[in-house]
Amino acid sequence: MDSDFSPNYGSGTESDFGFAFNDSNFSDRILTIEIVPDSKSDGEEGCSSSSVVDWDRKRKRRRRRRREEIKKENDVDVLTQPEGEVLKCNMLDTEDVLAYENQDEEVVAMAEDSPPGVEMTTDHPGDGEASKSIDSSTNMNSAIALRVRTVHISSPILAAKSPFFYKLFSNGMRESEQRHVTVQVHASEEAAFMDLLNFMYTNTLFTITPTALLDVLMAADKFEVASCMRHCSRLLRNLPMTCESALLYLDLPSSVLIADAVLPLTDAAKQFLAAHFKDITKFQEEVLNLPIAGIEAVFSNDDLQVASEDAVYDCVLKWARIHFPNLEERREILSSHLCRLIRFPYMTCRKLKKFLTCNDFDPELASKVVLDALFFKAEAPYRQRVLADEEGNASHHCFVERAYKYRPLKVVEFELPRQQCIVYLDLKREECNNLFPSGRVYSQAFHLGGQGFFLSAHCNLDQQSSFHCFGLFLGMQEKASVSFAVDYEFAAGTKLTEEYVSKYKGNYTFTGGKAVGYRNLFGIPWTAFMAEDSLYFINGILHLRAELTIRQ
Repeated sequence: MDSDFSPNYGSGTESDFGFAFNDSNFSDRILTIEIVPDSKSDGEEGCSSSSVVDWDRKRKRRRRRRREEIKKENDVDVLTQPEGEVLKCNMLDTEDVLAYENQDEEVVAMAEDSPPGVEMTTDHPGDGEASKSIDSSTNMNSAIALRVRTVHISSPILAAKSPFFYKLFSNGMRESEQRHVTVQVHASEEAAFMDLLNFMYTNTLFTITPTALLDVLMAADKFEVASCMRHCSRLLRNLPMTCESALLYLDLPSSVLIADAVLPLTDAAKQFLAAHFKDITKFQEEVLNLPIAGIEAVFSNDDLQVASEDAVYDCVLKWARIHFPNLEERREILSSHLCRLIRFPYMTCRKLKKFLTCNDFDPELASKVVLDALFFKAEAPYRQRVLADEEGNASHHCFVERAYKYRPLKVVEFELPRQQCIVYLDLKREECNNLFPSGRVYSQAFHLGGQGFFLSAHCNLDQQSSFHCFGLFLGMQEKASVSFAVDYEFAAGTKLTEEYVSKYKGNYTFTGGKAVGYRNLFGIPWTAFMAEDSLYFINGILHLRAELTIRQ
């Protein structure tokens, strides 16, 4: 709901009425603000501390009530009251009550459809049980006011900024200079409420600290002043952010009623966390301690620097086991929130097999996810790119490849007549360009004969010609206790035929940790390899193939 709302005053919502604030000449009502002591819990969790953590404690307590308070947002039927009657609104967290009191201090319950967080009461003699009078003290907080402040207010100005006040002042109530509005707030909420009133007149805030801005934002949400919420969000986005504050901002949409007003701040918090934890290998312990909102922000990042998607799977599963030790609860959170963070099409087949039999996941979900991943792996590269592009606007990009330390592969394995595998490695032009002058990039591991292998692409200095060139190598992981005699062949796709052309053949007896390859795979300098008219980049992609066969 947009709180810059009023059929009559919409054109003036950005005007500065500061001159009229608390000026009887431009006001038709008097606002009495009763400042009451904070409860013990408020004192412990109040907003007076400079720490965002302290503010968060109070926000969490509020949040437990917010979704239960508001079930309806229908217009409120406010009955006409006799002149001189007092309109009383209690802003306390413990009892959010709006009451109309007559001179006899007798009120009864009425309208079901009340403004957010508000119960409305009035007196209707002769309505039988419905008109049974109760003492107004049962509806208002019984705390004795520490002090009282009075402010002259203009109902049109407040109504122009807030549907809450618009409904309050436009449902049949007769104008009266004697009508008073009483608001009861805790001492810790006083500053935020006064800042909100000032904003409704001036469209500005003088508050600059995160905790104070958050307090004003929550007050604005309660009274449906979306323009103030957006203003607070803009100010908060411009302040230096920390992991602590970013996690707090991520939780705001579930804590406020006008969630749209804080979405830009939420997006900024997601971007901050994604950038901060971009290289998660440096923050493994911190990542495992993040709440679920932080985990979702970090692992939704397309630019996440991680060894492989297998590592993402392992980290997400480890986080779930730490935070949800109960298997049933863990399955639920993995199915509803965490599975979509894992880009299964880029996991290795060996890890997909483990996922398929992992008891932490619902078996039906696991089967569907693995099937989708295998279908994607079987697609031609151009179809994979199309699928990734089609997902561009989705919140979770399961077909989008991240900046993996170990590049994904497509592997075809054969058992007969000989143990053999064909491995496809694609590198983007910018990835190759980043290898200059001495970089290297490694592929994910693949397996042949029960032993792990990998490919690595290098930018080398040719020892004979003294120029840089592109090299490709085949290595064995350091786990083998036996030697493997392997025939291998390297090939690359070319623009001329759009087919793979063999570039190098050889055989080698591998032992753990050894690698073999060719320092200048294409026999040309690096500049020619990377030139715009290079034969080896097809639509900006270098297509490499390695064929391995175990010799008997």
